[in-house]
Amino acid sequence: MSRSMSGSTVNDRTLLRSLVLVSLWTLLGISLGWEAGILDEAAPAWAAEGSGSQTATDIYYKSAGVPVGPPAPTSGDQVYRRYGNLDNRILVWFVAQQHTYFGGFVLALPIFCVIIEFLGLVTRDRAAAARYDRVARDFLKVSLLAFSLTALVGSLMLWLFITLYPSFMRYMGGTFKTMMPIYAVVFLAESFLLVAYYYSWDRLSAPALKWLHAAIGILVNAFGAVLLLLANAWVAFMMSPAGVDEQGRYLGNAWHLLHSALWNPLNVHRFLADLMSGGAVVLAYASYRFLTSKSQEERAYYDWVGYVFLFVTVCALLPMPFAGYWLMRSVYAFRQSMGVTMMGGLLTWLFVVQALLIGVLFVGVNYYLWQSMGRIRGGERYQQYLKHLVLALTACLLVWLTPHTLVMTPSEVKAMGGAQHPVIGNYGIMSAKNGAINVMICLTAVSYILYRRANRTLTVSWVHAGNLALRVLFGVGILHIVWLAVYGFYLPASVRVGLSSPQAVTTLTVLLGGLLINWAMMRGAKVHGPIAWGKISVRGMVSLFILAAAFTWVMGLMGYIRSSGRLSWHVSEIMPDLSPWAFTPSLAFAAKMVTVNMLVFWAAVLVLFWISSRGNEAAPLAEAAAEGPPLLPAATGEAQPS
Repeated sequence: MSRSMSGSTVNDRTLLRSLVLVSLWTLLGISLGWEAGILDEAAPAWAAEGSGSQTATDIYYKSAGVPVGPPAPTSGDQVYRRYGNLDNRILVWFVAQQHTYFGGFVLALPIFCVIIEFLGLVTRDRAAAARYDRVARDFLKVSLLAFSLTALVGSLMLWLFITLYPSFMRYMGGTFKTMMPIYAVVFLAESFLLVAYYYSWDRLSAPALKWLHAAIGILVNAFGAVLLLLANAWVAFMMSPAGVDEQGRYLGNAWHLLHSALWNPLNVHRFLADLMSGGAVVLAYASYRFLTSKSQEERAYYDWVGYVFLFVTVCALLPMPFAGYWLMRSVYAFRQSMGVTMMGGLLTWLFVVQALLIGVLFVGVNYYLWQSMGRIRGGERYQQYLKHLVLALTACLLVWLTPHTLVMTPSEVKAMGGAQHPVIGNYGIMSAKNGAINVMICLTAVSYILYRRANRTLTVSWVHAGNLALRVLFGVGILHIVWLAVYGFYLPASVRVGLSSPQAVTTLTVLLGGLLINWAMMRGAKVHGPIAWGKISVRGMVSLFILAAAFTWVMGLMGYIRSSGRLSWHVSEIMPDLSPWAFTPSLAFAAKMVTVNMLVFWAAVLVLFWISSRGNEAAPLAEAAAEGPPLLPAATGEAQPS
């Protein structure tokens, strides 16, 4: 392809993306204008009713304030029309989940791109820096396309809410009316910064300007984080309302409205989930391209891409159980009945499925690390330890997914005299589950330490003392976690939930201490040879694809559990959904919906990858690999990301 034709293709793409963005902004503006019309139409009724200076009490903060927002709709407005056989909930559920998937993807990819660009800035190898820069730009191109699709799906979701649930949107729009302009400004700012970040890549490529370009990327991620916080405020308010009185009227304190009981833990939980989602997409792409590549250079490159992004994704996965504990503890603190519904009642077995999937994630990560030793000379030394790790991980997985209750019919519950089985009811408590997952995290750290040592012989004078320190640290730490898990069986549930904190502190201590000791021991180590990127087994790369699918499946399932904790309430204890079809779906139905959402998302992502690669004379990533050794300094025997 000639240079002019290539430039024409780029210009056409630029024009197309500009038109798509303009169309999306127009669609979003029409939607917001429609919503504003609904609000203006309803405003006189509640405004006239609350025109006095009476005060009311915040249902959460218990502070006094003057109502300035609409009350929750009356019962007649909470029964929604159905259009033929169309199920409003299923349609909104599907579109909202797709928006969540793509939103997480769009949030995570720019973060990854800035990190990779920063690595290119600080590395001393100019060839490696150029390849870091290229891979960051290629993935940013996909992020730009995904952002347009996310905006389109978000506009569709807003239109569906207004059409199918008008009273709900009228109330939420009136309550959060002061925050909507902020959301719109942040959304537009992020979109323009993202476009500027991508299209200024060449113009700011000079060394003196490259740091300025990275600063634009940091601003993109800052606005993306603010956008996530604002969106989470709606979700947290629906689960744990604050800033309103018993009638649901906004009392004028924006901080109280924003800072509900579940806002902080939900922010952390969803941010980590978005990082996992973005990393999962890259893992699947790297696995697919590795398996379909025809040259060793391409396989070497995509092998490295899979390794690096698995490392980033696992960094988000490791604190996820702690974030989940914090979220569920906050749920119990806000409303114990909601916590019991989610973890000890209607949704219990969804948590069992979620536990199984998270256990599979940890086992899959360890399996990939073990398969990765096949590309490292000297890795066979540690194969004898892998069977012991498999047995320990399997034992933890069995404890982690053991249920506290059984799936029973009402007649079986009546015959047994309660929901607790006389035998099974003694197992499956949270302290035991927390202990199991924390031990799995520690064992994953052991696998990583073995992988880091695979092609090295330690030469520090205190190697025996260091190995002994590692054994004592991991042994004592794991024994302490297990002791706390067993001790929880002798405590009431209200006290037992507090054991998650010391277990988490112990795990973090073991992780940080173990990795730091191993890093110090590896200084000056004798290297047996470079890592042979591209020599990983097919099984190892297939495991990456399975991990990617499991990540998104867990995200969809956890989103459903979080939303279903409200049961039939739009806003907990303030605004119910009184429609006859407003029931909580069964476990089987929820699993099918999550699976369909996952498949549609992956199909759309593959289309995005195909669009982003069109017009290229050759795959840029393959060219990067062909220019030299894989990007990691480890290819020359130096340190890997740690």
